Amino acid sequence: MRKLYHLTQGLSWIMMNFTNIIYMAREFTDANFKEEVLGSSEPVFVDFWAPWCGPCRMMGPVIDNLAHELDGKGAKIGKLNVDDNPQMAQEYGIMSIPTMIVFKDGKPVAQVAGAQPIDQLKAMIAQAK
Repeated sequence: MRKLYHLTQGLSWIMMNFTNIIYMAREFTDANFKEEVLGSSEPVFVDFWAPWCGPCRMMGPVIDNLAHELDGKGAKIGKLNVDDNPQMAQEYGIMSIPTMIVFKDGKPVAQVAGAQPIDQLKAMIAQAK
């Protein structure tokens, strides 16, 4: 019985981590921002990030996990690479990264900068619903 329990726990861990690896947040760009974010009827969480940023890379799996849990369930979760998409970063005054903004009805309603725990990010999104 004990071996079966350990096997079950191991399989649960593999399935949970495999699912998180293949599920990624949406990719927002300067080209699709107006339609995907500003035109959305549901709250949209945007992570402004860059690949060279250590804290951004640290938050990557957190954002993907957030997307796995919440994207398509009353919210959109995505990332915008500020190096590849400087127009939106400039428009929203992004001075440090990572910066996360929640948009509702096309307007920013919550914003935080720096690495954050997933519970705080979930609370930001919940307040926008």
